[in-house]
Amino acid sequence: MSHPHASPSHGAEAARAAADVVRARLGVNAPECAIILGSGLGGLADRIEGARRLDYAEIPGFHATHVVGHKGQLIAGTLGGREVIALAGRFHMYEGHSPQVSAFPVRVIHALGAKTLFVSNAAGGIRRTFSAGDLMVIEDHINMQFVNPLAGPVEPTDERFPDMSAPYSPRLKQLLRAAAAKLGMPLQAGVYVGLLGPTYETLAEVRMLERLGADATGMSTVPEVILANALKLEVAGVSLISNPAAGLSPEKLSHADVMRAAEAAGEKFCALVEAYVGLL
Repeated sequence: MSHPHASPSHGAEAARAAADVVRARLGVNAPECAIILGSGLGGLADRIEGARRLDYAEIPGFHATHVVGHKGQLIAGTLGGREVIALAGRFHMYEGHSPQVSAFPVRVIHALGAKTLFVSNAAGGIRRTFSAGDLMVIEDHINMQFVNPLAGPVEPTDERFPDMSAPYSPRLKQLLRAAAAKLGMPLQAGVYVGLLGPTYETLAEVRMLERLGADATGMSTVPEVILANALKLEVAGVSLISNPAAGLSPEKLSHADVMRAAEAAGEKFCALVEAYVGLL
């Protein structure tokens, strides 16, 4: 499978150049937390105080986003009293991007000196007890995209063989739970499985994923978390369960349904992330 966008232009040197542009334009320096916003979860950007925005088109190595629910902007400001940068939109591999391109924003936030990374996504619920609108702390993931952003020449910033036994920081997971408890908000926990997409799963695939130990499924996040671990960035993540996985409900699934569910639970998601960032 050839990837037209896979090139050294998305390595550590390119990330430094992109970070220089962001720093110069937005005055960003060593934010406490970088936040990647998943489908329909962009509402968090409106809670950022003193927000300065930069379109992806103006950042070297970034691409325009073409998926509904992904704004394509980098936003800097304060949230919960902490300096943050938020990435509203992703470059998905199903759009034809290589895993290196898909994960490139993580290189840039590392070059900006971010201390922690928070990833989010809208996901299909595989575990039968999940309901649409549940928030799930990502305990671990399964990479069924079968590609890796670290493949290729090793970058000077990266560990060649990162240990992935705890890709999501136990310390940060505890802070997420503490934030939810403070808000009196129920919080699920489970394993996220990353698939390539853009199709939703067949019934047989959902049964297989359930047997493999997955609790929720989506088409993003995994490349970002792999690269963050290679860069020694602490990571936490939350999946918004937007719907039962394809085939588990009597209705046909559409992206519009996912967006509606994400927007309905958006307020809850925003409150959780703001409280979490305040505890960092």
